[in-house]
Amino acid sequence: MLVPIVVGVQVGFGADLHLDLKGSGLRAGLTDALREAVREGRLVPGTRLPASRSLAADLGISRNTVTESYAELVAEGWLTAQQGSGTWVAMRVAPRTAVPVIPCTRLTQRRATYGLLQGSPDLTDFPRTQWLTAARRALAVAPHDAFGYGDALGRVELRNALAEYLARARGVYAEPERIVICSGFHHGLTLMAQTLRARRVQIVAVESYGLDLYRDLLTSAGLRTPPLSVDEYGASTDELARLRGVGAVLLTPAHQYPTGVALSPGRRTAAIDWARTTGALILEDDYDGEFRYDRKPVGALQGLDPERVVYFGSVSKSLAPGLRLGWMVLPRDVVPEIRTAKGHGDYMSSALEQLTLAEFIVSGAYDRHVRAMRVRYRRRRDQLVEALATRPRSAFSLSWSWTARSALDHGQAGRLPLPGPPGLRQVGECVCAVVGSEDQGR
Repeated sequence: MLVPIVVGVQVGFGADLHLDLKGSGLRAGLTDALREAVREGRLVPGTRLPASRSLAADLGISRNTVTESYAELVAEGWLTAQQGSGTWVAMRVAPRTAVPVIPCTRLTQRRATYGLLQGSPDLTDFPRTQWLTAARRALAVAPHDAFGYGDALGRVELRNALAEYLARARGVYAEPERIVICSGFHHGLTLMAQTLRARRVQIVAVESYGLDLYRDLLTSAGLRTPPLSVDEYGASTDELARLRGVGAVLLTPAHQYPTGVALSPGRRTAAIDWARTTGALILEDDYDGEFRYDRKPVGALQGLDPERVVYFGSVSKSLAPGLRLGWMVLPRDVVPEIRTAKGHGDYMSSALEQLTLAEFIVSGAYDRHVRAMRVRYRRRRDQLVEALATRPRSAFSLSWSWTARSALDHGQAGRLPLPGPPGLRQVGECVCAVVGSEDQGR
């Protein structure tokens, strides 16, 4: 058992200093004791320490032990020493008041009873077992370079898998060399905003209804965002011809948020014609493109003209936003510019997560998961429609509002323009959010 040795020595003008030597070695114990005395302010800056011979005699230890301890503290900056002048506490070491140690408390995550967050998938249905299986397979065959910084465009395995999947499921013309992996739509739009500014674009039209977050993102990049009106046929793309100086437009053709409507065929054609005529770009956010309940999913707008449409997709709604995996399918001439904006390496998305998603898609697990969630979300949507049908029309006018009907056609509809007092509207909004994120019938 090691017992601390408390000794008293004289420093400066004969003042006493108590040193508490602890540890198995005398030199380490002396070094720690002197360091602690300086740190706590018991040895103030400018104090002269005893000569090594005197301190050794006081402590009953060898002079070499004291000399080595002084030398170590000089090297660390606690002490200064000059031949013939002795050893002093360094002037640049300010005394520090000892701070009482507060026991560390473990943070706990508060869990919600009901998931009312709009636009979020049911995270309780994340396919943990299948994802783990894909991760093990991907890790087992991952090449050594997968653990490096990687290509700025993303892992080629995932780009190959996405090219096949997007062409088959969404009608996207997607060659692997056109695909760039990003950490989600927000990241992709940020890269695109930088590219547009580099092209000296000043105006990007947006839908009048939508997330303020993305309008703010474009605005913060120095772009103006005039709105396009939205009705039961989607964004009024014919208004683009009357707007001057627009270099791009941000659209959600498959499922407009929050109204839920799909862009009509005529307006899809009008948008493509406008882009071809002006040389502008269409930024297609394929929001919830895999999920639709009133009709078959609408194909991506990008298939009509791959050289004029920038296509954005992610797994944030189909799997989980926490994966931070998304992609952009670019016109050929935009690829080098996005590569430049992204940097020399892929610093945003984990290579192992990319390889796991590639295996998840190639194995068919992704298709099976999406099909299963379509069934579950459709059942919840039907339950909400049935429940609202029993309410008086004076309380909920959902059945006669085109915006409400369109939103209900999508199981993850968030906020609906409900009539009535604020309290009633909030209740309705929560009910609609529950449809897409919580199955109370379990």
